[in-house]
Amino acid sequence: MSARSGHWSDFGMDTISLAGSLETKVRAIRDAGFEQVMLSASDLSGHPGGVREALRCVKSSGLRVMGFQLLRDFEGLAGALHAYKVDVAKSLIEMCAEVGAPVLVASSSALAHSSTDRERIVADLRKLAMLALPSGVSVAYSATSWARVVADFPSAIDIVARASMPNLGIAIDSFHALASMAHLDKLDFTLPSEILLVQLSDFMTAELPSNEERMSTASHLRVFPGEGLHSERVAELVRRLGSMGYRGNYSFQVSNDDYLQMDPAQVAQRARRCAVWLGEEVLRRAVPLPWAVGLRQARA
Repeated sequence: MSARSGHWSDFGMDTISLAGSLETKVRAIRDAGFEQVMLSASDLSGHPGGVREALRCVKSSGLRVMGFQLLRDFEGLAGALHAYKVDVAKSLIEMCAEVGAPVLVASSSALAHSSTDRERIVADLRKLAMLALPSGVSVAYSATSWARVVADFPSAIDIVARASMPNLGIAIDSFHALASMAHLDKLDFTLPSEILLVQLSDFMTAELPSNEERMSTASHLRVFPGEGLHSERVAELVRRLGSMGYRGNYSFQVSNDDYLQMDPAQVAQRARRCAVWLGEEVLRRAVPLPWAVGLRQARA
């Protein structure tokens, strides 16, 4: 994010919200005025012209790639499953580097047979970060609200702190933060520099008590902040991050089956309205908090 902070162009858009080809998606995002894009591996691997043509499309768009997703269920596995996930991770890291994305998002494991041993999870994340290090890629570990062990961002903060790798941090997904009912004051236990990415969305029900409801809503019925029932909580998250000194990237991570039936240009304009609200109204009300300095001193 730019040093000025509090401008709508500090936000980027995820291709997952849009229908059509990669060319159609990046054009809609660019024409809406966005300068940044969040890519999925399927944007490259699923391109009819192949990965090389997809890379040319992204680079010619003029959009800055803010991140790349998604590595799922990496940690806590053994034997052939672990080896398989290592191969997948290497492939995603390579694509991430090729497209110029600084960050690869890795979501916490929800596999029923993954280990619940936190030290094992720490060791696996340390290994993942080491795999990414030679490529200049950072790994943003994101809590999934239906995961076995790391189901909220405070748990992700703890795991990442234990792993202690220079290119390992956390991604905060507002959907999972809201669904898991995590307390935002737990952000006090991390530094702004350890947050590599913030992904924003809302939803239209008061609560999502079951994993099945969370999974279904997360995949099919997220909405842009300002369109759902939790807009004030999303605004509070953004305001708190701005106050603590976070100057990293914000992306709209909005998976919605209805949006995929709409004109991508119209969906991108909805995202722009959201960005204007958060950037021009919410972030500009953020002021420095005294505890941020105290935390830095305590962690030194």
